[in-house]
Parts: sequence; structure tokens; C-alpha cells
Amino acid sequence: MRALDIAATGLQAQQLYVDVTSQNLANVNTTAYKLQRPEFQDLLYQNQRRVGSNSSDNGTIVPTGIQIGLGVKTGAISRNTGQGTLQNTNGPLDIAIQGRGYLQITLPDGTIAYSRDGSLQKSPDGILVTADGYQIEPAITIPQDAISVSINQSGEVFATIQGQTAPQSLGQIQTVSFINDGGLQAIGNNQFLETAASGSPVSGTPGLDGFGTILQGYLESSNVDPVTELTNLIKAQRVYEMNTKVISKADDMLSNLNQSV
Repeated sequence: MRALDIAATGLQAQQLYVDVTSQNLANVNTTAYKLQRPEFQDLLYQNQRRVGSNSSDNGTIVPTGIQIGLGVKTGAISRNTGQGTLQNTNGPLDIAIQGRGYLQITLPDGTIAYSRDGSLQKSPDGILVTADGYQIEPAITIPQDAISVSINQSGEVFATIQGQTAPQSLGQIQTVSFINDGGLQAIGNNQFLETAASGSPVSGTPGLDGFGTILQGYLESSNVDPVTELTNLIKAQRVYEMNTKVISKADDMLSNLNQSV
């Protein structure tokens, strides 16, 4: 009986749906987290009467045929890279990208990772780093005697130095974009890696050539809608229950068949 196997694939699919939804809900408050969504596909079909085959020697054609599906499978888990809400933190080193773009981060092995998490801090040497201590690129060093730091929408970083009238330019934050943001590989810690699917990074100046602007004192929130995710969780639970009922009914039918033999 195919119903048992088909319903089993349905249970596996809805379990995955619940797992992904749980991941989204767990990261509702994660800075710059991007919503994930599973995409399902139907499995191969068994053709008991092929569509379009000849039904007689006169050339008449079967209009619909008999195709029996074998269940469902996961085709992909896509990522919604849409902009999250910008929250005012008043942190002098907190930055948010309003629009397209990713910050560049140098990992300990020299690999360049990409992130929209702009909760920056200073290293013991005054270099701008992430919460894990990874340096952003290009490197920007804040002098020890800096009274305040300002970052404009183009990513230029200025420091006000004791005894100096004009702010001192420390460098400019460069962002990159990808043709296919959804093709980036998530590695945790709000970071992504380039892949063949994402395309090569294109570097640019914030606010120019379609790149997003930099907002100091803000952080990008997760783009997860908790209400929608809770609704999806209930839907997945209902579908899971329906598949368990299919298995139960198929088992009852097999039991009746065995008893009658």
C-alpha cells in the first residue's frame, strides 16, 4: 500500500517545516537575521497509463492517463534577504545598512565573510571589530585620544581629537553586494560566505551605485514576523496530524485485509 510511504514523506516534510519555523522564531531578536522558508516538491510518479499514449490502432490518444504520486520531498530552504526594521540603539559604533550591501569581515584563517550585523566594537588596539573580535575590512583604527566618533551615510569614519578643531578622517567603510544574496552560505555568528550560487562580491561605496547607506546608532532587526511564523507552526502541526491519520487508516485497512485472508 503506497499510502503508508506517501504519508511518511508528508510527516518528514512537516517535521522539517517545524524545524525551520522554530529556527526563525528562535532568532526573532537576532541582529540582521534573515527569514528562512522550506520549499517542497512532489516526488516521481508511477505511470500506470501514460499520458498521451495511443489507446487504439486508430491513433486515439489518452487525454489524462493514470499517474500515482509517491509523496513529497524538500527542494530547498530559501532565505528572505529583505530589509529588517532599523532600531535606534544610540551606540556610537553601531551601524545599520539601509538598503543593499554587506560588511566585510576577516576571519581568523584569512577568509572574508560577509554580514549585515553592524554591532561593532573596538579591539585593544582601537581597531573596529565584530563582537567576536574579527576585524572589518578595510581596517579602521580609532585613536586612543579620540573624544567621539562619527560615521556618515557614505561610511566615512571621523574622530574628534582632544585639542583639534576639525574632525580627523579615519577611513571609509566599504560594503559589497551579490547578484544572488540567497545563494550565500550561512556559517553562524550572523556571517555568510561567498558561493558559486551567490556570484562574486561587488564592492562599492555606501549610498552610491545602488548600495545602501550607513546609519550610525542603529542596528538592523530580524525580518521574522512572529505572528506569521506562529501561524505557519499551527498549519504544519495540522498537516502533520492529517498525515498521521492517513497512516492510521492505511494500517486499519491492512489489518482488515489480513484478518479476511
